[in-house]
Parts: sequence; C-alpha cells; structure tokens
Amino acid sequence: MEREELIIVIRAYNADTDRSAAEAVDRVCEVGTSGKVSLCMDLLGDPASRVRHSPAFLMLVAEASCGPVKEIVGVVRGSVKVVACGRKMPRQGGGGGDTRARAPAPAPIYTKVGYILGLRVLPSHRRLGIGLQLVERMEEWFGEKGAEYAYMATTKGNAASLSLFTGRCGYSKFRTPSILVHPVFAHRLPVPCSAHVLAIPAADAEAIYRRRFAATEFFPRDIDAILANPLSVVTLLAVPAGHSAAAARWPGAAAFLADPPESWAIASAWDCGGVFRMEVRGASRLRRAAAAATRAADRAMPWLRIPSVPDLFRPFGAWFVYGIGGEGPAATEMAAAVWREVHNRARGAAAVVAAEVAEAEPLRRGIPRWRRLSGAEDVWCVKRLAGEYSDGSVGDWTKSAPGSTIFVDPREL
Repeated sequence: MEREELIIVIRAYNADTDRSAAEAVDRVCEVGTSGKVSLCMDLLGDPASRVRHSPAFLMLVAEASCGPVKEIVGVVRGSVKVVACGRKMPRQGGGGGDTRARAPAPAPIYTKVGYILGLRVLPSHRRLGIGLQLVERMEEWFGEKGAEYAYMATTKGNAASLSLFTGRCGYSKFRTPSILVHPVFAHRLPVPCSAHVLAIPAADAEAIYRRRFAATEFFPRDIDAILANPLSVVTLLAVPAGHSAAAARWPGAAAFLADPPESWAIASAWDCGGVFRMEVRGASRLRRAAAAATRAADRAMPWLRIPSVPDLFRPFGAWFVYGIGGEGPAATEMAAAVWREVHNRARGAAAVVAAEVAEAEPLRRGIPRWRRLSGAEDVWCVKRLAGEYSDGSVGDWTKSAPGSTIFVDPREL
C-alpha cells in the first residue's frame, strides 16, 4: 500500500477557523533560552494581534494534508509600511544671528518596506521547506503592496532562522541593535533634580519627532498613528530644571522647537501587555524564592530602594520605550530622567521596561539594564525585492553603512 503524499498549502489565516490551531503552533516556540530557563510568550486575543496595529498586515498559515486529515503546521506574520532609509541635507540659508533653532533639519528619504515576524513551524514538520514557502509567499504579498525591501529580526544565537533567511532566502545581515531590559521595582526611582520631565500630548510629540528625528533610519512615516494608538501610553520630554518649559505650563511643540534648551531628550512608552504576556519557565525553586524575598523587602521598606526582582515566573506584561532621542551635551542625563519616569509610571502595570537601541546609540548610557534580563544582540536582515516591485528611487539601502541611531517600531515587537 502506497504512503499518501504530504501536501502543503500556504493560505491566508482565517480567524474563524484557524485560531486555536495557530495558537498551538505559537505555543511550541520559545522567545529565548538560557540553559534550562526559558522565556515564553503568549499572545493575547487573536493570533493576528501582533500585526493588526500596522497600516497593512497579513498572517499566513501552512496547512498540511495527508489524505483527509488537515493540520496547520506553520504560521508567519507580515506588515508593510513606509519608513526613512536615508537623508538629504537641505541647503543652508544666508542670514546671521542664532541659527540653532532655525537650521533646517535633514529631509528624510522614504521607502516602502515589508517586515516578517512570528515565523513558526511545528517541530514535526521542520526541514520540509515549509518555512521557506511561508517566507516566499509573504514576499509576494510585499511586492503586491509595492514594498521595495523586506526585513526581519532574530537573535544572534538563532542559527536556524539566520540560516534560512541569509542562506536560502537571499537576505543579508544589516543592523545589530541590542535589547535592554530592566525590572520594574516596587519603589519609585528618583528623577535627578537637574532635570524636569513633562508628559506631552501626542500631537506635540509627533511635531517634535518629525522635526528632529524624521530622517532616523526606519522612522515610520505614520508616526502619528503609533502615537495615537491606545497602547502608546505616554510621551515624556526631559528638559533642564531651569528651562522655561519646566518653570511654567507646557508651551506647546511650536514654542519648544523655536527655542529649545541646550540639552533635552524625548521617548514614548508602549504597553506590550495589551498584545502579549511573557513568562520565565524552568527557574529553580531557590531562584524563585530569592526573587520573592527581594520583592517582599522592597514592599516593606521602599525607602531602602532595594533592587527587587518582579514575579517573572507567572505571565507578566512589559512596557517598551521607543522613539528615544535627544540633543545637547547633557542629553544622556536627560534620557536617563525620561527612563526613570517611564519606570515609575509602569509600577503596577508592567514587570519590566525594555528598549532596543543601535550599537552606537549616543544615549545608550542613559538607559539602564540588567544583564541577566537583557536579550542577546538582535540581528536585522534585509533583502531588496525583485525589480518588478521596485522603482529603485532610493538606491540600494542594503549596502548603506549603519548610522548612530535607529527607530524601533513598537508595533513590530
């Protein structure tokens, strides 16, 4: 009797019929491991929730059939958006006087990109080319949407993913940002008296981002949609304590940009707990007990400011700090003040605060992290799509040198 042939069909995800099977595929994959300890992620709501906040998104499933039996054995998610991939410097005008506030900002060069995330294949069906089929079908959709580039992110130690994308799919290693994670303590962190931190409206945040950071690599042209999203909790701006914006009511973005302080910093916070929950599994009882002891001591004596470990051994949420930027000689100090205020606002709402920054990010020293919690170095891989989908208007971005900073879109975590 002949064995029935295994047939793989790649098709769009159907929330009405595929949800439980897609969730099962997601559950078999761990975010990261360290020995026997693993960090797992559980999506909240529909499995397509990881991309539903993007302007254009798609989720594909791989359905395997052998005779009458059909089973979902793989999933992948993708989104398409317009981002900055370079900058062109404007011509400087004549005129004298103080040009610090009036100097024109670099104009961004935009391109349309597709982002691949959440590629999963059941262990029982790996090495059958299913991952490759999912990626290729997603790239076809990117092309149909007019994307000129496709990119993905994985950890440096994920050899299987890197082998698939760089070895079989034609991607090249592009950028290597780092993920910085810090626990949220029970006690508040004091903001330095040299800085004053303000929460500013989304519209003002958009104006500042577009005026000062729109040419940052991967800056999304729809930054307004990100800031207006309910998961974008707050945008914080730090200025020196003696600046006029600190002494009086917030004057608005226009007034701030017309007369900015010598040093300042800005960042926004995104509530990842609205999309997924994480959990550390496999930790020993001794490690759990030690962590619980730090929490108990911190709650009982908050004035001692004990570095406590939150309960990471049950599902927990995280806040992600994005749009980190600043200017001036004390910008790192201002960024540290912003981060501390994010931490204080996250108390009771998240167990950790995380950020992802470029290797050469100048404000990196202002972002604290715990080495044990922070993930391995990320690897972003990029591919220029076929000529029929690309007009070549921005040159070949894949060959460009990395800049000192990068914008990490919180919708793509």
